[in-house]
Amino acid sequence: MTDSNGTAKASPGKMPRSSGVPKPGSSTQPPKPHAVKPAPGPAQQHPHPVVVPTVSDPSVWGRVDEDGTAWVKTAEGEHQVGSWQAGDAAEGLAHFGRRFDDLATEVALLEARLAAGADARKTKAAAMALAESLPTAAVIGDIDGLARRLQAIAEHSEEAAAHAKEEKERARHEHTERKEALAAEAEKIAAESTQWKAAGDRLREILEEWKSIRGVDRKVDDALWKRYSKAREAFNRRRGAHFAELDRERAAAKVRKEELCVRAEELSGSTDWVTTAGVFRDLLAEWKAAGRAPREADEALWRRFKSAQDVFFAARNAAVSERDAEFEQNASAKEELLSAYANIDPSAGLDAARSALRELQDKWDAIGKVPRERMQELEGKLRAIEKRVRDAADAQWRRTDPEAMARAAQFRERVAQFEEQAAKAQAAGNVRDAEKALEQAKQWREWAEAAEGAVSNL
Repeated sequence: MTDSNGTAKASPGKMPRSSGVPKPGSSTQPPKPHAVKPAPGPAQQHPHPVVVPTVSDPSVWGRVDEDGTAWVKTAEGEHQVGSWQAGDAAEGLAHFGRRFDDLATEVALLEARLAAGADARKTKAAAMALAESLPTAAVIGDIDGLARRLQAIAEHSEEAAAHAKEEKERARHEHTERKEALAAEAEKIAAESTQWKAAGDRLREILEEWKSIRGVDRKVDDALWKRYSKAREAFNRRRGAHFAELDRERAAAKVRKEELCVRAEELSGSTDWVTTAGVFRDLLAEWKAAGRAPREADEALWRRFKSAQDVFFAARNAAVSERDAEFEQNASAKEELLSAYANIDPSAGLDAARSALRELQDKWDAIGKVPRERMQELEGKLRAIEKRVRDAADAQWRRTDPEAMARAAQFRERVAQFEEQAAKAQAAGNVRDAEKALEQAKQWREWAEAAEGAVSNL
């Protein structure tokens, strides 16, 4: 197309073209195929695909006459596309070639956008608009090739639109599933978790992830958000109730431990060591069962309780140390007492031995207690002396036992009876009866001698 002055003019509705006058020193080159960078993958898509401008040889596709008339060749034949009055024919041919290259760049850009997943509907509309402008475009180049490329873009746009719709639906489905999983996880945390800090952190992480998930149907998204929000509120209420109950328990523990401190302080001055030590053990068990008070109060109360406990046990330990020293002295005294009475001899006189033992026992009791580890040893020595005197007394009693003496006399009487029977039988000439009576007399004599011997040996 030309303006009123016959100068080449670009068709309306096109992208800005280069100036009509080529730069000095420019030259035409054999046609090169247009270069388009490959469309990036889904993880690398660029919002503005980069297209390398093409450079073609316009002389293959048209000419500019000496009078400035510009012609282009197409499958339908050669037709005029404009007029060049700003220089010689070669410059005009280069000018219209550059205008064609600009168109080719636009087409390549549309191809790149389509490959990159741009809006297929808008890409198709732009391709159709360019295709409609080709018959009147003031350019010299492979117009038929551009038309075929634009037709391919239009055809592929529908396919790309369907694919984009599928991808969008797939992404919407995946994002919906992810939000459903996040909502379910939040509900599980709200219902079950007692790891309050970790669960609270996880709910915040879920919220951040939730914000990053796009493309979910609005109605579904609102319903899922209500589930998450309700779960978070339920968790916060449950956590708040837990810590409120914990505060109440700690307040009760504080009151209980203050009471235990008062009791411990009242007992700290006691000298009933055994009983009070047992009471302190019970108080400590109650302390542990009372639970934790608020941290600062708990530490202060424990120091107070332990201080009272330490006062009592320090006094008890001092008393025990003093008692142990006294018991050691008692042990030494009993050792000396045992040495002094070690020569008690019942065989030299039982009455004197009994009297000395009574003196020993009275002095022993008066001395008092000894260390537990010395008790068995010292008591054993005392029991040995007591046994010696007791055994001598028992032996004397058995020697003077009337019953034992009576039994020995009865045995002698039986001996006399059988001897008398033997004499009568022998006088009567009854030898057999006499021998039998003598045999029985002999047996009873042995028993009598044994009984008399037992008494005399005691």
